[in-house]
Parts: sequence; C-alpha cells; structure tokens
Amino acid sequence: MRDIYDYSYKEMEEYILEKGMRKFRAQQLFTWLYKKRVNGFDEMTDLAKDFRTMLEKDFTFSSLEVVNQQTAKDGTTKYLFKLADGHLIETVLMYNDYGKSVCVTSQVGCNMGCKFCASGLLKKKRNLTVSEMVSQVLFVQKQLDKSQDRVSNVVIMGIGEPFDNYDNTIQFMKTINSDHGLEVGARKITVSTCGIAPKIRQFADGDYQFNIAISLHAPNDDLRSKIMPINHAYPLKELLSSLDYYSSKSNRRITFEYILLKGLNDTQECANQLAEIVRNRNAYVNLIPYNSVDESGFSSTSDKESLKFYDMLMKLGVKATLRAKHGDEIEAACGQLRAQSERNL
Repeated sequence: MRDIYDYSYKEMEEYILEKGMRKFRAQQLFTWLYKKRVNGFDEMTDLAKDFRTMLEKDFTFSSLEVVNQQTAKDGTTKYLFKLADGHLIETVLMYNDYGKSVCVTSQVGCNMGCKFCASGLLKKKRNLTVSEMVSQVLFVQKQLDKSQDRVSNVVIMGIGEPFDNYDNTIQFMKTINSDHGLEVGARKITVSTCGIAPKIRQFADGDYQFNIAISLHAPNDDLRSKIMPINHAYPLKELLSSLDYYSSKSNRRITFEYILLKGLNDTQECANQLAEIVRNRNAYVNLIPYNSVDESGFSSTSDKESLKFYDMLMKLGVKATLRAKHGDEIEAACGQLRAQSERNL
C-alpha cells in the first residue's frame, strides 16, 4: 500500500475518478489531511463510511515516532524521528524574526562526504519518500497549532542531498506549497544542494518559484575539493555555469551558503575569491557559524573574526548576511543527534 501523503492532489483526483467517485472527494480528503490535520481516517467524520473504508484498505497513514527532542534557550527544537523501517532522521524548528522555519531531511544518511558535516558520518541508506518529508513539516505544524501559530518557511537543508532525491524533493515542495496542501509560499521554500550541476539545470528547466541555495563553503577548487568531494565531479567552473543557466531561466536570486571554518576559509584571500564568484551574479552570501562536530577536526570562526570576514565582503561590494547561531547548546549540527544515537545503539 502507498502512503496517503505520497499522493499529489492531481493523483488523488485521478484515483477517486478511477473508483467511480466525483472529484470533489479529493478536496474533502485534502482538507482533512492538510487543513484539519487529522491523525487517521477515522477522524474524517464527514466522509462517507464506505469511502473511509476504501481509503483504509488502499492507503497507509504515516506517522513519525519521536525518539528524542532537544530544545535550546532560543526555542530552536531538534526532533529525532524513527521511521516505519526503524531508520532515524532529524528535523529542526527554528525561530526567526520573519517566522518559524522548518529544516527538513531528504535522505537517511548522505553520500556527499563533506568533511565538516555530521550528516556524512553515516552513509546513505535510502531516499526519503514524499510522505516522509511531508510528515516532518506536518508534525511541526501540529505542534505550532497548539499556540495557533504556523510554519512560515521550509528549508530542505537537513540530512542528505536533496538533488540526489530529486523527484521526491520536487513533489514534496509542490505539496506543501499547494493551495490544497499546507500553503507555504513558493518563495518561502528553499532547497539546498552541494552542487550537482545537471540537477541544477533540470531545476532551472522546471520553471519553479522555489528558492535555491548552494552549499559553497570554499571559493576555489583546491580548498573546495579538500572539504567537499562533490567538487571533483562538478568543479566550480561547471557549478557556476549551471547557476548562470539557472539565472538566465528563472531570474531568481541565488544564495551561496558559506560555513565559516577557523583558519581555513575565513581569510582575506578567500574573501577576495568569494567576491569574484558573487560579483555580477544575482546572488548573495549567507555566512553560517559552524556547529562543531567532534569527528571533523574543524573549529568555528570566532564571532569577532566572523564579523571581520563579513566586513571584508561588504567592502568588496558583496551582499552578505551573517546568520545568527541557533541551538548552540544542543546537538545542532545537521545529523549530529542522529549520529550520536546510532553510536549508542
């Protein structure tokens, strides 16, 4: 049986028509799923009993089991979930000035092997399904429902490489954006990739209004290849070419994510090289404080040096932001809580 949250609205309409029912049943069902956010078919009280029986026969109704939950002083909450097959994933709720953001995981583990990242400590086991990605946002939204609040932004920046799970990631974004879904604005949804150039071009051809962020983290091939193996397959020249193609098709601004690593990528020379990459592109740099991972051997640039690097970029005419630290006192690094839990099993 397929999970009910795997279905798009169009697919559900087709299913209902095949069953000899009228299309409006799809709207009824999606209202219960995404507006009333029920936890089972038996709660859909205005649906005919035979319709509910049919749904129970043909679909599963996914849920996530909370294994661990950590909340920081700033409200940042990290959830460790167990999936139906026993695998563990992470989801993070962050409180920002502009609203509540959910960071979503797209894979169980990751094969990209970025040296500084806790996600890569455990290799990819499988891709997440659409329903498993949707369920992460729904779980957090149900928590926020208690205070009559809502998820305003979604970033696919959790465990895994979203463009290595391309089709499911795209369908997930469409579902949470849909008027029949959670109605998160397209420009409030950001997908992050470490630089799979062919998928960036495919994304450009899709003519989506979703945002794209590039995990850059180094401004030259030598350094980037040392800390991000993906650069061997798609070096900067090829990556930037794919981004220029994306810009020509979408006219959407690109975010370059840049984790500041002490003494490694926070020098004046790196700032100059980064400025060359960003200059004359519709892009900006998001500087990110590093949440240290014991196994990586890297250290976070100090607050003072981070501001210094930010000032370097600003003087070079680069639009940049310096992200506030979130969840500094919990296992906030992506994949860290999962890796710790797996080691303890």
